[in-house]
Amino acid sequence: MSEKLHIGSAFPAMTIPLVGGGMMDLPNGLDAKYRVVLFYRGHW
Repeated sequence: MSEKLHIGSAFPAMTIPLVGGGMMDLPNGLDAKYRVVLFYRGHW
């Protein structure tokens, strides 16, 4: 199990699939000063 992120923790590098197709590298794929990542589980 991965460790939880805490205030000041670096976001771990990962590659995730995009809904419309393709892949995105995080956090390097977000080119903005402020970054928000939302993970949505979908259907239960």
